[in-house]
Amino acid sequence: MGVVVLSVASASLTSNPVRVMVVDDSAIVRGLIVQLLEHDPGIAVVARAAQGEAALAELDRTPVDVVVLDIEMPVMDGLTALPLILKKRPEVKVIMASTLTRRNARISLQALQAGAADYVPKPETGGLVGAEDFARELTAKVKALGQSRGQIQDRGGALPSASAPAPAAPAVRPAPLSPPVRPQVLAIGGSTGAPPALMTLFQDLKDGLEQAVLLTQHMPPTFTAMLAEQLERSGGRPAAEARDGEPILPGRIYVAPGGWHMTVGRSGQVPVIRLNQEAPEHFCRPSVDPMLRSAAAVYGPGLLAVILTGMGADGAEGCRAVAGAGGRFIVQDEATSVVWGMPGAAARTGLADAVLPLPQIGSWIRRACA
Repeated sequence: MGVVVLSVASASLTSNPVRVMVVDDSAIVRGLIVQLLEHDPGIAVVARAAQGEAALAELDRTPVDVVVLDIEMPVMDGLTALPLILKKRPEVKVIMASTLTRRNARISLQALQAGAADYVPKPETGGLVGAEDFARELTAKVKALGQSRGQIQDRGGALPSASAPAPAAPAVRPAPLSPPVRPQVLAIGGSTGAPPALMTLFQDLKDGLEQAVLLTQHMPPTFTAMLAEQLERSGGRPAAEARDGEPILPGRIYVAPGGWHMTVGRSGQVPVIRLNQEAPEHFCRPSVDPMLRSAAAVYGPGLLAVILTGMGADGAEGCRAVAGAGGRFIVQDEATSVVWGMPGAAARTGLADAVLPLPQIGSWIRRACA
């Protein structure tokens, strides 16, 4: 019989669970989401509401850490309620929940720009029963965002076991003895909180970056297409979901499509996009690690990678491959990250060239790529 090891972080969550409010106009969906969340002892659903006005009233009498907020509701919908919730309780993290439609993808991205911390694609009503992927994703996001209360040292990502070594302090790789190679391509990975960060970053890089950009953002289908459209407007350069076999050209942004890993290969001597539906990594497809491993193999010292805010550890091993091939990578700092999981894991490799607040990342990239 195996021994169950309860980590310090897990024990802390169990004794002081993340307090959640679920807001959805469907009583059936609301009840099912509550049931899914309460399977985890680290989560306590402390309030429920059928629309935005009721949610605001609940906030006046119930302490809440995370709100799971439906988009389409009568009286006051989610997009209307979001800024009012954040104004009333700025410390509360909001996760938008919506079905996978183009309209809801657009609204969800608007919500992220307006201050929502994350989103989760919601199956149709009947599909919530036994929706293991939905339950896992929502539970993980609620717990990662709940940890920002400051009661747990490891912010975001998988909770370490009691036997796991304590994470090392973020380290920065010493400067190379010879001048670094000018990057040929920029590869970016992100998850929770990254869409608004990407808008800021591409605005900062507007008219100042010749290199191609490869982007893997943890997003489902439909959302990645909408993200590409927004990035094209923000960055002033062509952006689209990547297509298998297309050449990687300067000045373009290639977004990994939801449901597909985006990697880099060669057609003759020309670097090209390769898409596959191999097993998810870190429960994600697309995943950042396959992109970085393959790009490092093709571009070597000509690769510059950036890891933005996100839960989990996706990208850390890919960054090791980047550094091992002679390339460079930088990460977003903890203070400006919604969840310091992915960038924290990459920073703890000790191989990063810099750990930077979001407003400084664009200028650092400009200098490196000049």
